[in-house]
Amino acid sequence: MLTFIVTLIVPAAVFSKPVRCTDHDTFVRNGVDELVRSAHAAYQDDETDGYDNVVGALVRAVRRCSLSDDLGFADRYPEFLDYINESSYAVLPDHELGFNVPDKQYFAETIQYLGIPEYLLEPRFLRDISRFETLARAKKYLESINASLPADRKLTFFSYTSRHLGTPDNNDSYRRLLIVVPGDPASAEPDKWVQFGVTDPGVRVRTRNVSVVAAVVRDDGSYDAYFKDYYRTYRRNGSINIRGRLELGEGDENCASCHKTGVLPIFPEAGSVPEDEAERVAAVNERFRSYGAPRFGGYIEPAKFGPGLGFGGEEYRTARFGGRFAETAVAGAMSCDRCHVPEKLGYLNWPMDRIIIDSFVKGGEMPRGGEIASAHRTQLYDKLVREYFDTSDHTPGVMKSWLLGRMKDHNSEGE
Repeated sequence: MLTFIVTLIVPAAVFSKPVRCTDHDTFVRNGVDELVRSAHAAYQDDETDGYDNVVGALVRAVRRCSLSDDLGFADRYPEFLDYINESSYAVLPDHELGFNVPDKQYFAETIQYLGIPEYLLEPRFLRDISRFETLARAKKYLESINASLPADRKLTFFSYTSRHLGTPDNNDSYRRLLIVVPGDPASAEPDKWVQFGVTDPGVRVRTRNVSVVAAVVRDDGSYDAYFKDYYRTYRRNGSINIRGRLELGEGDENCASCHKTGVLPIFPEAGSVPEDEAERVAAVNERFRSYGAPRFGGYIEPAKFGPGLGFGGEEYRTARFGGRFAETAVAGAMSCDRCHVPEKLGYLNWPMDRIIIDSFVKGGEMPRGGEIASAHRTQLYDKLVREYFDTSDHTPGVMKSWLLGRMKDHNSEGE
């Protein structure tokens, strides 16, 4: 058994207390505290790199100490090891997507699902879809495509304004045109959710992003979701070229941090969907709910990041929020675990996107069907986040409790 000091291999800025890696309990306890604190900081500010530094330090410590091969350690702390292993991919070079293979390999293996249909690459359509002023012409084109398709293959499309997220290429761009392209189960062709960013009226710098999410429905009541961002290049001669964001050398992002449910439900800014398209929003969200439990083709196992928001037990909530808290409307609304479990919509666990969670909770979309006054929604959001990231010893939050093996009832075999 190795007996070196962890601080010899871990930067002093990561762990505040030196511990020997033969002291398993202290190593894990200190490591979990630093991990959860840095995750909370990264949740609040995604520009910070402290979380990645902590993950990298823990990965190196686990390997240098051979803890994965130590049967006693693995039996005592399986959740901790699973988390470190699964989160380690995202800090590797060429793994910006957060998957267990390099980004180029992922796209090479999934391009069969993620290609943009040829009729959505027609030059006139690409010009019309690029600006709000010509959006109506782009929709006319889609209507002409639908006229030639059978009922079960017709496109469902509508324009809207996102209430929370800008496009990857422009944080200030919120206008979208979503086109849901039905798949063909007979030929194993998936549904494709193709979303074009639309440049705002009067803005000269055009929005470039086109996102594709493919949904491959499986026989076991689940589906595999695959992702790819494309960017449009606007040339001086008026032509528009589309290539993958990664292929253009413009990086990529961790897919699962936003797409916990695989496909994301659409909750537009109020009044932003044209009246004659409004019923299509409900139709696409119903289609999303029909897919079943989200899976990611084996490229990541989200359940190994542990349970998510809403999994705090009654004992925790009484100790943290007071004995009368259980009687409040906020307590009754802290019920994400009714739907967000692996066999339904997937855990809302870290890594997750703060803007999406904030918008869905405060905007009234979560919990689904829950009745809680808007005045209490900020309190609901704050308590869900605090409950998840709490690092105190007396009232440890969901993430810390799970990493320390104290939530055995919520463990999952993964995917």
